[in-house]
Amino acid sequence: MARTNGGITGVSNKSSFGKCKITTFTSSGNLSTLSTTRVVQALVVAGGSAGGTSYGGGGGAGGLQSLEVNVDGATSYTATIGGGGAAVGPANNTKGTNGVNSSFAGLTTLTSTGGGGGGSQSTPNPISPGGSTGGRSYTNAGGTAVSGQGHVGGSAVTAASYASGGGGGAGAVGVNASHPEGNPSPGVGLGGAGGAGIDVSSTYGNIGPTCSVFAGGGGGGGGGYNPGPGIVQGYNPGPGGAGGGGAGAGNTPSVGTAGTTNTGGGGGGGNNQQKTSGAGGSGIVVVKELAKASGVWNLKTVFAARTSNNWLNNNNKMLNSKIDFMVIAGGGGGGNGQGTGAGGAGGGAGGYRSSGYGPSPLQSSTKFNTELVDNAATSFTITVGAGGAGGVAGPVSPTATTKGQNGTNSVMALTESITATGGGGGSGRCASGGNTGGSSGGAYAPAPIGDANAGGFDPVEGHTGAAVNVGFGAGGGGGAGGAAPTLNDNPAACTVNANGGSSVPNAILGSATAYAGGGGGGSLRAPACAGRAGVGGGGGAGNAGTANQTAAGGNASANTGSGGGGGSAAFGSGPARSAGGNGGSGIVIVRGPSAVTFAGSPTPARTLSTHPGGDKIAKFTASGTLTVSRS
Repeated sequence: MARTNGGITGVSNKSSFGKCKITTFTSSGNLSTLSTTRVVQALVVAGGSAGGTSYGGGGGAGGLQSLEVNVDGATSYTATIGGGGAAVGPANNTKGTNGVNSSFAGLTTLTSTGGGGGGSQSTPNPISPGGSTGGRSYTNAGGTAVSGQGHVGGSAVTAASYASGGGGGAGAVGVNASHPEGNPSPGVGLGGAGGAGIDVSSTYGNIGPTCSVFAGGGGGGGGGYNPGPGIVQGYNPGPGGAGGGGAGAGNTPSVGTAGTTNTGGGGGGGNNQQKTSGAGGSGIVVVKELAKASGVWNLKTVFAARTSNNWLNNNNKMLNSKIDFMVIAGGGGGGNGQGTGAGGAGGGAGGYRSSGYGPSPLQSSTKFNTELVDNAATSFTITVGAGGAGGVAGPVSPTATTKGQNGTNSVMALTESITATGGGGGSGRCASGGNTGGSSGGAYAPAPIGDANAGGFDPVEGHTGAAVNVGFGAGGGGGAGGAAPTLNDNPAACTVNANGGSSVPNAILGSATAYAGGGGGGSLRAPACAGRAGVGGGGGAGNAGTANQTAAGGNASANTGSGGGGGSAAFGSGPARSAGGNGGSGIVIVRGPSAVTFAGSPTPARTLSTHPGGDKIAKFTASGTLTVSRS
């Protein structure tokens, strides 16, 4: 009889070739699996709860689960991030707000339950159930935590102090409040510490804001009661549990501390003076696409994986280290100016993509598990984008136009590539609107502005330029840190123009340096009115040409990814043109822990250094090759 299971007898286990790619979600989004992935390990942490008020218990941590989930390859799956419970107060006798569930929806859905709110004094006031439950105030009955996701909160004390228990954590119960025997002041009670969270670094590496520890409980509010004149009452709060738990409120004036964002930590409980608790920390979802083939395999699976070179190979090793990066594309050139038309618009900044050391809203996930062939030093291609040329002052041609040219992409092609899109060129005389790019170029209204974030990334790689609405000035280019401002002065007023969009500071090299600012928009001096030249958005961006003159826009600094400035012109100067400034070239910087070794070529293009803390840094100012190995 023909067999339908590929030539084996018994159960066929699921094989997956996901290359151990890790994706972190700090807000809800979609995961597109690799074509060879069939199983993922999903860490799902729900939002932590807020602490209670009025001798408030610490908030319970969000539920935590780390389990395997079956998926299909090259398929989109949704990760939903639960919010932390909102802080409560100032208010009497109010329980903490529960956290919100988080989930990962593979072929089956893995859902973790939001933390249960911290208790407060009142009767009746039972503790809310949750992934982990909140700590108890002296009137509360205990709650129920979800098995396998968390633990219950600690209890309170009543004897002349009323201190409250710590919220439960994913790794341990909340600590009971105490009133130490022999304490010289009967009004001093010690709030319970939040229960500890769980360290997941052995599976996912160093992730998240609290060194891979998640879902710690909130600390209980300190107790205090004044038994008579001349005795000082005290509020001694419980500390938050490891993994993002917030501390309870201490001596007045004091409020509960919020749980750390994207940890699922519980918020701290309030005291009986300010009566205000800390909010719970929002949740997080981390998905690791597994490379596994254990047990009994279907022979068809083995054959297909081997012929496509995807079968697990013990000679191919993953470098399980956190690799940070900053990839910036070339900036766009500024447009030219002409006396019979308008000033030139500023060029848009090159796309900015970075895993850290800069503003947190723009941080992408760090890269893990760089694949090393044969467990040896492995080379990867680094491409540094060029800045776009500015609009020309002389005759135009298919390659020399009044509009600034786009910058080119920069790419860090490790096991999984990171690409930043070149900045959009600024509009020039008799040219259409600003170009689409990482950040888009500016324009002279009513010409349109191109789209920014051309790569469609989350977080965005850049922002839009501006189209000036009146006068003969032109808009600035967009920057990585913000859109160019749009001016809308009275048409009878002096000529207007716009500054470039703001740059972004990043300290991946050690000290903060600004990158990827938009170029300033050029001016045209109107009759009886002084023009104003736009200023670049920082980070080496080009300023517009000098106002009231036929003057070229400023070039952006090399290796900043900033946009070039627009050319300016004097009104009535006829066909005289001024060139736009060139965009700045891009840059790629890679930073890894002391456990890695970086090398590269060619020598002028890359600089290798070691941070005082031991991290290895490779900086590329031109295209080359990065070689990665274990130290």
